Amino acid sequence: MGKAAVLIGIDQPLEIRDDVDVDAPHAGEVKVRMAASGVCHSDLSMQNGTIMAGMPPIVLGHEGAGVIEEVGPGVTKLAPGDHVVISWVPQCGECYFCTRGQPQLCEQGGIAMATGGLLDGTPRLKSQGAPLPQMAASGTFSEITVVPEIGAVKIPADFDLKLAALIGCGVLTGAGAAMNTAQIHQGDTVAVVGCGGVGLNVIQGARIAGATEIIAVDMNETKLALAKEFGATATVNASQGDPVSQVMEMTGQRGADVAFEVIGLQQTIDQTITMTRRGGQAILVGVPKMDAMINIPAFFGVVFSEKTIKGCWYGSSDVQRDVPKLIDLYQKGQLKLDELVSRTITLEQVNEAFDAMKTGEVARSVIKY
Repeated sequence: MGKAAVLIGIDQPLEIRDDVDVDAPHAGEVKVRMAASGVCHSDLSMQNGTIMAGMPPIVLGHEGAGVIEEVGPGVTKLAPGDHVVISWVPQCGECYFCTRGQPQLCEQGGIAMATGGLLDGTPRLKSQGAPLPQMAASGTFSEITVVPEIGAVKIPADFDLKLAALIGCGVLTGAGAAMNTAQIHQGDTVAVVGCGGVGLNVIQGARIAGATEIIAVDMNETKLALAKEFGATATVNASQGDPVSQVMEMTGQRGADVAFEVIGLQQTIDQTITMTRRGGQAILVGVPKMDAMINIPAFFGVVFSEKTIKGCWYGSSDVQRDVPKLIDLYQKGQLKLDELVSRTITLEQVNEAFDAMKTGEVARSVIKY
């Protein structure tokens, strides 16, 4: 038996259970002993009911890394002892979307994310005599988990698993939004609305992609200070005046070439689109409530201005391509990972990490098993 942090109800603290049984992996699956798991805002969004990827009770966590202990029948690309990053969007490589260069929209992965199970819709964890669902086919808030083979990416055995865990969601999503979803050109001006863990990665992704001016927008001065460390050239405190007006003033009333929304609030979505220049791109990265709407005049706001409003899911990432790429960028000193880790915690401290995330005082808390 092992431990796991379980969501037992909306707006309830996670319950630490020590009676979790883990089944052997089925065909096409691998059992992973987790080494580390980041505590991501999407976990908080599950707790507060903003998003639902399976119903409570459910093991949260989707940003992690570990070592494979066992493989199921038919697994050919991974073996016991391999170090892996967990991908919460399993990518089969064979469906309509995968074969068209959009593996982040994988048909198999989408089904698994919605059910709280693996590719067959059922989980491999059990507690209190009942099956225990896993968030996003992952459940990384568990000492041991089972994931699809296509939801694990092999990495070098000498790479720090605590840092590798962050790549699995926050870095792939944020850096990917700038490097994959958006079309950033050398010399562009970029605005990033929301400078939490994902937003910081958007900032450094934009820097790597060639943006010259990067305007960080947030209401928290601690986050804005961090944004400068990751590559922001200017900051806007949205609590001290209209952020759209401030960004427009900084860009000669033109607006940003590319603006990213990384919060998921109705107001900030509208602001991000408005601060995008004519002919520019507004990239929506943050996860909004299901009933959130985009409010913008169709003619002047989109047609006449030729703005592109584009969604971003998982940084438009091909995990088999992008995980090695990000590791290489880190090893070359171009991508920051160590600086993302605000604190290292135990599984029993996960609720404290949620509280810290609510106040905005951390980039990432990382559970180290």
